[in-house]
Amino acid sequence: MTDNDRVPPRRVLGLAVPALGVLAAEPLYVLVDTAVVGHLGALPLAGLALGGVILSQVAAQLTFLAYGTTSRAARLHGAGRREEAVEEGVQATWLALGVGVLLIALGQVLAGPVARLLAGDGEVADAAVGWIRIALFGAPFILVTLAGNGWMRGVQETARPLRYVLLGNGLSAVLCPVLVYPVGLGLEGSAIANVVAQVVSASLFFRALFAEDVALKPVPALMRAQLGLGRDLIVRSLAFQACFVSAASVAARTSIAAVGAHQVVLQLWMFLALVLDSLAIAAQAIVGAALGAGERVKARRFAWQITGYGLVFGIGLGIVFAAVAGVLPKVFTTDPGVLAEIPHAWWFFVALQPIAGVVFALDGVLLGAGDAAFLRTATLLSAGIGFLPLIWLSLAFDWGLVGIWTGLSLFMLLRLVTLVLRTRSEHWSVVGAVR
Repeated sequence: MTDNDRVPPRRVLGLAVPALGVLAAEPLYVLVDTAVVGHLGALPLAGLALGGVILSQVAAQLTFLAYGTTSRAARLHGAGRREEAVEEGVQATWLALGVGVLLIALGQVLAGPVARLLAGDGEVADAAVGWIRIALFGAPFILVTLAGNGWMRGVQETARPLRYVLLGNGLSAVLCPVLVYPVGLGLEGSAIANVVAQVVSASLFFRALFAEDVALKPVPALMRAQLGLGRDLIVRSLAFQACFVSAASVAARTSIAAVGAHQVVLQLWMFLALVLDSLAIAAQAIVGAALGAGERVKARRFAWQITGYGLVFGIGLGIVFAAVAGVLPKVFTTDPGVLAEIPHAWWFFVALQPIAGVVFALDGVLLGAGDAAFLRTATLLSAGIGFLPLIWLSLAFDWGLVGIWTGLSLFMLLRLVTLVLRTRSEHWSVVGAVR
């Protein structure tokens, strides 16, 4: 690799570190929320676990508002067409508002049936329904924040999104324990604090768009183009969510202690996944811009450069969380049943970090290239062969959290193999302002 082809580490870090703050802010807030609610007891924690999975999976179906927008905006930015790159953000924001309002309406009707479908009739489902019906009022603002992060990453501006998200979640992290305990709202107080965070952050992204010298009216043709890329990313997200919702459902049907333990370890997994995904954000922006500028060799060589960073980062995280295995779970709960279940998932979580570092880095490369169709197919195959069969076998044979996390491990290994093989091929690195 020549000096001209190699992306300076400082540039990668300049994009990845602020993106890390943005990505970590939401799961870090959820971890704080989990710690606050966890001290109410096992039942509120289980209700938060189920409600949180439902809300996060709804939002995750629409991550194309961030990742698809980044891919399209980065290519345009690399081709020297910044105004058009920002216009991608305008159209993504209109999509976010429309879909978000629809989610509020549907969620009020479907929250109860969905919670009972996943956890059966009982106290866990009832607790989750109360939380989710409040939290869903933040849905339009969650999606606007996704769209805002998408176009700003595409034009390689990651500092402002970090400030916006930290302000919203910081205020809410202070508000959550106040509403839960002194005010006495309990689990519902955490849902209200969640909505406050989303409103504050989205308001700042609105202001950023208004400050740009671009047209703000809806352009159906651009929205249709975004939805075309979004279709593949949505199908891919559905595969992820089928896996994680199934895992939560099996844990909920195992025991209250099991679902509480799964909530703690899963939230840590999601947190570290997004930490590792900060490299993927840098990869998206750099690869998209390079391909938009016609620099195919640079894009291909950078793919392996970022893979090495991901591997080292993942090994480091695995070592850290192995060291705190006896201490960290007690931050989230004092319930002895939940603490006894956590080790059944913990060591899978630790061992998977190096694999996750490579997987998320290569995800970013292929997302930056707009190679969404391949990512869709590879994820569907990995979920269908690896994760889902083991999850439901865990329910049938009472394997509990060991079976669930074995399924996640196989899922990640299959993704690793498919992503490495694709990156070694010539098919993903298509040059041009649009793919």
